[in-house]
Amino acid sequence: MSEPTGDIGALRLQYRHDKSALLEQLGVQGSSSRGVRSALHRLARLTDQTLCELWKHAGFGPDFSLLAVGGYGRGELFPFSDVDVLVLLPDSSQPEQDEALKSGLEGFIGSCWDVGLEIGSSVRTAADCLQEAAKDVTVQTSLLECRLICGSKAQFNALLGQLNEAMDPKAFFVAKTLEMRQRHTKFENTPYSLEPNCKESPGGLRDLQIILWVAKAAGLGRSWDELARRGLATPLEIRQIKANEALLGLIRARLHLLANRREDRLVFDLQTAVAESFGFKAQAPAAIVAPSVPGPHAVPNTRSTRRASEALMKRYYWAAKAVTQLNQILLLNIEERLSSDDAGMDRRRPINERFFDKGGMLEVAHDNLYEQQPQAILETFLIYQTTVGIKGLSARTLRALYNARPVMNAQFRADPVNRATFLSILKQPEGITHAMRLMNQTSVLGRYLWVFRNIVGQMQHDLFHVYTVDQHILMVLRNMRRFFIAEHSHEYPFCSQLAAGWDKPWILYIAALFHDIAKGRGGDHSELGARDVRTFCRQHGIAREDSQLMAFLVSEHLTMSRMAQKEDLSDPDVINAFAQRVGNERYLTALYLLTVADIRGTSPKVWNAWKGKLLEDLYRYTLRALGGRAPDPGAVVEARKREALSLLALHALPHLAHKALWDTLDVSYFMRHQADEIAWHTRVLTKQLALTAAQTSTQLATQQARAAAKRPARPAAAANAAAESPQHAIVRARLSPEGEGLQVLVYAPDQHDLFARICGYFDTSGFSILDARIHTTQNGHALDTFQVVAPTLSEHYRELIAMVENDLTQTIDERGPLPAPSKGRLSRRVKNFPVTPRVDLRPDEKAQRWLLSVSASDRAGLLYCISRVLARNDINVQLAKITTLGERVEDTFLISGPQLQVNKRQIEIETELLEALAG
Repeated sequence: MSEPTGDIGALRLQYRHDKSALLEQLGVQGSSSRGVRSALHRLARLTDQTLCELWKHAGFGPDFSLLAVGGYGRGELFPFSDVDVLVLLPDSSQPEQDEALKSGLEGFIGSCWDVGLEIGSSVRTAADCLQEAAKDVTVQTSLLECRLICGSKAQFNALLGQLNEAMDPKAFFVAKTLEMRQRHTKFENTPYSLEPNCKESPGGLRDLQIILWVAKAAGLGRSWDELARRGLATPLEIRQIKANEALLGLIRARLHLLANRREDRLVFDLQTAVAESFGFKAQAPAAIVAPSVPGPHAVPNTRSTRRASEALMKRYYWAAKAVTQLNQILLLNIEERLSSDDAGMDRRRPINERFFDKGGMLEVAHDNLYEQQPQAILETFLIYQTTVGIKGLSARTLRALYNARPVMNAQFRADPVNRATFLSILKQPEGITHAMRLMNQTSVLGRYLWVFRNIVGQMQHDLFHVYTVDQHILMVLRNMRRFFIAEHSHEYPFCSQLAAGWDKPWILYIAALFHDIAKGRGGDHSELGARDVRTFCRQHGIAREDSQLMAFLVSEHLTMSRMAQKEDLSDPDVINAFAQRVGNERYLTALYLLTVADIRGTSPKVWNAWKGKLLEDLYRYTLRALGGRAPDPGAVVEARKREALSLLALHALPHLAHKALWDTLDVSYFMRHQADEIAWHTRVLTKQLALTAAQTSTQLATQQARAAAKRPARPAAAANAAAESPQHAIVRARLSPEGEGLQVLVYAPDQHDLFARICGYFDTSGFSILDARIHTTQNGHALDTFQVVAPTLSEHYRELIAMVENDLTQTIDERGPLPAPSKGRLSRRVKNFPVTPRVDLRPDEKAQRWLLSVSASDRAGLLYCISRVLARNDINVQLAKITTLGERVEDTFLISGPQLQVNKRQIEIETELLEALAG
């Protein structure tokens, strides 16, 4: 590009100076959104002036026009948004044949870039505009907002007339609403994403713009005030729209300024900076007044630090929620206006004296129904839930609910009729999830259940949950509800089986509603939530025994998951302790169902088949203990041996072929492995050991024959020992019986760094370890079983199995020093929300082994780093449970070693582990 001329250079300096001054005003810190639209308008006017100067400089004739289109056409311009313009040519113009015109257009566009305007340009005649608009609704929308910057006003007005004649308001409405649905689907139909796009996400600025587009196309108004004058919106709704539009606009403008580029996403990297630009600050811990609640989870009553970004995001989510509600109300109103001439559209079928069925939408009998009869508010959702054919709420009903929010006060919440109606909604045989979600969308749930209001739009920056607290709770409720629906029994057959025998599903639904309701309030949210659910039960007249069960479920909703994922379930003492804590089968079943629903409701990535197996195993073991059948290690071992022998017989294994291996195994091996695993290990190792013994015997015979003349033959005992104890690793893999990942068997001479070496291999090969059971045989061999997963497992499992068996064998046999760990790349979430590394080392209940608990941000190579520290200190790993919760790990190891008996060495080991976790 050539250097700009003197005039262009001066214009560039002036434009940059004036734009910087305007951007400085937008960037002034403060949470007030007043004046943001004025600033955006001034930025657009500055751009208009600059373009007019360049247009004059280009020397176009009087029958040419320069139009602003798109967002710039609305007269608003965000700091780094594109400047979309249309050069409108006379109908006779053909720039592809007119070299002078083509050169002039290229010069004009080039001068725009020289000045610093990042323009998006199109060059068309009026006929071209009409043709493109007919083919593409995006072009039609862009032209709908066009305005004249400079040039021929007559030509511009003629274009507007032609566009208006060609506009089909109904078709345009259908096209734009379909486009909106597709856009919402792209963002998972929720305004509560972790990194929302404040322009495109549901509840973003685009949802407000679409209202004005379809209203303008239908001739119903060009501004919010016009929509109010025409009765499409109430003055209250317009005030809410303007306030939330200004807030979202200011957030978007600040994002542009802080990123120094066009950035419409509230990404983690920018959330804190944007929050601080609004004046939000992190809240330091502060004491709260609340009576202490004794219990196993009791913690000091302190309020946890709240990030500045959390305050901003909660404000954003509330604004996005309001925009979503208002968008729905106004679009339904516009649709009714457009369809008012259609036959049958205004027919209303009475449901009762308060409500009508209007084309499948629930309609209030009159606009002030809720102000006059507040009890009708909750009745709305009961009718929506129970009336066949009702698929939603009409615009009139949505508006009435929106305007009736002041009515939902303390008196409303204390009304016995309302309390009975709310319980009735939860006790219905179907429609519960839809009713509760609709209640939350319309802000009724948080106004009736006041403690729920506190967690609406509340982020959970724990690298585990991917939903806000209210959305997570409703997701858990939905999961619980599906256990009781026959059509979904294939998803979780065991849960559905248990649910089929449960007599009061509503108890579990209420427990789901309250299990996380005290998040962010300070103290232990489980105990605070239990207190809240007791209050709810007392207010709603729920029987004492049901109230006690709900309080138990809320207070203990994390216990079963922790036990399954961190404790040794083969230890009878662990099972007996959990059985005593649960108390009976009814409480155990309810807690199991809530635990599965809760884990499934945190993130699509958290649940896997292995976690499902652990929970089901814990349930079954505990159920036997509650039935008086306490685990008897001897009986369990004998039963598993008998079952394993039956399975081995199916594979024609010779009689007593298993004995050589089993004689080297102790009780703990048989307690930790299921019968099918024992049979698989025995089948693989018996054949491999026999083959190894034969090869070793042949090698020994050859060596002895060659050396017979030089030295005496090796003693037979030594030869047999060599045959029975191969010096090379045996690695075998198979698809996991749990239906996910691989199960890998490693049999090798024991060495202090074997676990670390195996972890290093899996890490560099892209596998994630879910579980590791480590066993040392009586002849000095390690017999380890790993559960691993890989991204490409389902498609290439045969190749992966062969690769693991070959490469891991070589890795183990190579010996040598352990390689240095690689520096794992941290995700953006981990960088912005790091987890403070924690290490907890304590003896187990029998004081024979040690439990090591590790918590840290996840990264590639983390488990290898931990295992290297353990190997360096000659610590044996006997059991490893690897738990990944989003980008956080919670790993538990059962370890032993002489170093752990010395307090000083314990501290040194913990310090080394913390350094390894910190990276």
